[in-house]
Formats: sequence, structure tokens, C-alpha cells
Amino acid sequence: MNLPEPSIRRPVATTLLTVGVTLAGAAAFGLLPVAPLPQVDYPTISVKAQLPGASPEVMAATVATPLERALGRIAGVTEITSSSSLGNSNVTLQFDLDRDIDGAARDVQAAINAARSQLPTSLPRNPTYRKVNPADAPIMILALTSDTLDRGEMYDAASTILAQKISQAEGVGQVTVGGASLPAVRVELNPTALNKYAIGLDEVRAALAAANANRPKGSVELGDRHWQIMADDQAKKASQYVPLIVAYRNGAAVRLSDVAEVVDSVEDVRNAGIANGKPSVLVIINRQPNANIIETTERVRELLPLLRASIPSTINLDVVLERTSTIRASLFEVERTLVIAMALVIVVVFLFLRNARATLIPAVAVPVSLVATFGVMYLAGFSLNNLSLMALTIATGFVVDDAIVVLENVSRHIERGMPPFQAALKGAREVSFTVLSMSLSLIAVFIPILFMGGIVGRLFREFAVTLSAAILVSLLVSLSVTAMMCARLLKPAHERKPSRLFLASESLFASMLRGYEASLAWALAHSRLMMLVLAAAIGLNVYLYVHIPKGFFPQQDVGRMWGSIRADQAISFQAMRGKLADFVEIVKSDPAVENVVG
Repeated sequence: MNLPEPSIRRPVATTLLTVGVTLAGAAAFGLLPVAPLPQVDYPTISVKAQLPGASPEVMAATVATPLERALGRIAGVTEITSSSSLGNSNVTLQFDLDRDIDGAARDVQAAINAARSQLPTSLPRNPTYRKVNPADAPIMILALTSDTLDRGEMYDAASTILAQKISQAEGVGQVTVGGASLPAVRVELNPTALNKYAIGLDEVRAALAAANANRPKGSVELGDRHWQIMADDQAKKASQYVPLIVAYRNGAAVRLSDVAEVVDSVEDVRNAGIANGKPSVLVIINRQPNANIIETTERVRELLPLLRASIPSTINLDVVLERTSTIRASLFEVERTLVIAMALVIVVVFLFLRNARATLIPAVAVPVSLVATFGVMYLAGFSLNNLSLMALTIATGFVVDDAIVVLENVSRHIERGMPPFQAALKGAREVSFTVLSMSLSLIAVFIPILFMGGIVGRLFREFAVTLSAAILVSLLVSLSVTAMMCARLLKPAHERKPSRLFLASESLFASMLRGYEASLAWALAHSRLMMLVLAAAIGLNVYLYVHIPKGFFPQQDVGRMWGSIRADQAISFQAMRGKLADFVEIVKSDPAVENVVG
């Protein structure tokens, strides 16, 4: 069976089909999401519990340990880590990559409910959980700063206005507001005054709860009319709490201001953001799975004028981190490498064929094969990332091989006097099985990668499929487009006149051939020496393999640095905040640093 024959005999249909596939691939290229690496969802769940005032040791012993025991019984858990700080415990669960994250979340909730009886009764609320993806770094961070408003007021604007508007943008996933907390009234009791008036903490707590209520007081009915009595006793400012009566002693009212200092503050005073040395609230934006990072970031940037107009004018809103610049630079380098590889392949083919018409055939086959592969990537749900583009770059050499094999065999028959049309039919038929077996053998090399487990398998699966798809597409192109172009573009041997380039380079190629024959004869005459050279080369490669640095990914300059500072656990929050401010000033003094947030 002559597989290329239908394409050779129907050049118009073959051309139209090729143009259609190429246009579809080009359209798919514009629809592919852009990312630095393939999307890998890590089934990870974070459990958080809070017990205000408890030391890290108490949190670890009474909260984290019971949770770990209950959560450790869940099927599919591969790793459990926990950390405890003042009043907080976090337990992180890592599941098998094949574990359904929604089913795991239900099991986590059941385990939390089962462990509730073992947790302290003073725990204000049940532990909460959320699904996280450690590999999904923020795509953008916005910083709110102000010279007149405090962090609480900025946090209120960020959480109630900005977070909601940003979440509505297409492609935006989770939006987290950090660096402060909601405005609150803090009551800092004076132990000496409490002892003086013999007032306990429970009395103060009961007085605050009774005075800060919003509930119906009853109803009044008269004839056919009904009135519901409502009273809003909620106090929202510190000035409204100051005159609150806590108790009566010796017939006199003891007010809250007599036993405590009441100030307007925030819910969590141990949470303070900083941006370039200024008090700040940070809005951290993550994308949805498979969303295009660049397009999502552009949509958020388009929202910035609207966002600035929706918050008080005294709040400054700035972009302090954006991943698109590094992603664009990284992808541009890979795309440029791909274009250079294609150009070099075509130049090398031209130098050896020394025929413009013959060079045009692989010059068309290579881009058609690569562009059509974008359509396969789109259908498979892949993205444009460093690994998929690297696969296309590597595939360039494989793609041109198929076209050259067909072209060379057809040219051989033409040089023997056969008409181009008949030479294309015969030559393509002769090598069709060779091209097929060659392509399948290359694909077989990447089959083990498809069955690799773990994170490495998930990452390189997209690489293997993209490369295999490019080879399959090039197989079809070589047996259709390449064969058809050989029949239409190549001239009969008697009509071709040697070009000046052909005549000028013929002596060079002849000398190269003679040199190769001489070196081959010398190598055959010194076979033992050549075997020693081979053994030395193998030994050198083994040595280099053992001593070369190893890592999961090569180091890249992404334009960002992450760091942390640590101090003794006994250090106060205010002192630690001062050290952070000093650290930021030191880093900011470097002229190469644009933004510092923490």
C-alpha cells in the first residue's frame, strides 16, 4: 500500500488540508494558557486551630497532637507536618497525587469532628481547614499604604472592596488580604484596678457581652396592629465602651474606664504588614487552575483605576510583585531558541542540498509540524511553558529527519532519470515504512515517562506527550505534504543546471569525503586504540555524572528573593517588628531592589 499516493495525486486537497491544520494550530497557540511550568495540583489540606493566649508548647501538646492522631488515620496521607505558635496551630496534610482532593476534604472534616472531644474545651471554635496548592505561587501582590489611615482601616477597605472586585475578574482564584486585620476595640484590663474593686474577668466579659447585643426586645400589640421592638446596643468605637458600667461597689458605679484602657485597634495586633518601609496591607492574588497567568494579570491591571477610585483617596494602591515579567522573559528565551533552531536546521539543509527548491520542502514541513502540534496541546489541556516549548525545540531535529529521508530518496530516483511525479510515488512508498518505524521508535523512548509516578511524572508527562505529538504530526506531514511538494517542486535531472554555489562547494564536499575515508581507514587499522578511547570516554562520562551538581530544576533568575528573619521566642512582637523594619531598610538600600514587602 502506498500511503503517500493520495496526497501526491491530490495536491490541491493536500494543500488546503495543510493550510487548515496550520491555521487551527495557530489559533490554538493564542488560546493556550501561559505558565512557567505544567500545572500540577498537589492534594494538600491545611488545618488551623486557634486558642488565644496559649503558648506554643501548650498548642503543640493539647491541640496539634490530638489533631495529628486523628488526621493520620485518613487514607492516602503521605506526610503530616505541624507548626505551633502563640495561640495558633497549623497542621498540613499531603496526600497521594491520585487522591481526590474533595473526598480528602470530607475525610478531614470527619477527623476534625472526631477529635473535638480531645481538644481543650476553651477552644473558641472548631478547627478549620482549606485546600491549598503549595506549587501555586501568587501572580500579583498589591500593597495599600496611607499617611493618615491606620492598618485596620486599610484592611477594612481591602477585604470589603478590593478583594471582592478582584475576585470577579476572569482567571482570578483566591484573593488573600494580609498584613493587618479588621478594626476592633481592644480592652486592656488593669489587674491592680480589678483587685481594688474586687471585680473578676468573668464580670467584665459578661458586661461587655450584655452591652454589645443586637436582638429583639419583644413586641406590642394593640387591636389589629403589631409592633416589634428592636434595640441596637452594639458599640463600635472605643468612646462608646468607656462609660460602660461593669459593676456597683458601695453604691457607686464602676465603669470600664476605671479598670481598663479602651482603645480603637484591630482584632490581631500581632499581624503587621510592611511595604518599602511603610505600614501596609497586602492583597495577594492567585490564579485559577489552568488560567493564563499573563492574561489574568493584565485583567487585574486594567481594574487598577477602578479599584483606586473605589477606596478612600488617602490610600495608595501599588503593585509590588508581578510574575508576568519573568515569565515573559523566560518564555521569550525558549521561543527565540525554537526559532533559531528552526533557522539553523533550514540553513544546514540548504548547505548540504545546495538547492533552493529542495530546501523549501523541509522549510515548510518543519513549521507546519510544530504549529500543528499546538492544536494537539490545546486539545490535551496543556499550557505554553518551559517544558512544552523545550519539547518542541528538541522535536525540531526529529521533525526535519522525516522530511529529509523522504526528500533524499525521491531526489535519488530523480537523479537516475525518473520524472519527479513518478519518483515521488516510488520514493515515498519505499521509505514510508522506514519513516513510520523511525517515528514509532522515537516515541517508544518517551513511553516510560508517561507512566512515571509522583511529581516528576506529572511534570514531564506534558513534555513527553508534546514531543511525541510533534513526531507523529511530522510523520503525517512527511508522508503527505513532503511527498506532494517533492512531486511538484523538484525538477528532472536533465533540466537542472548546477548553481554557482553547487560548483564552488563541490570540491569542499569531495575533500571532506576523502578526509572521512582516511580517518575511517585509520580507525579500523587501530581498533584497539579506538576501543581504549571509547572506554576512556565512558569512564569520563561516569565520573562527570557522579560529580556533577544535581537538583530538581536548574536555578533560574526569576527576579525575586524570599527570605526570613528569626529571633528568640521570648522576643516581643514590637521588638520583632522593629527588627523587620531594620531588615527592610538594609535590603531597600540596594539600588537594584525595586520593592520589599513583608
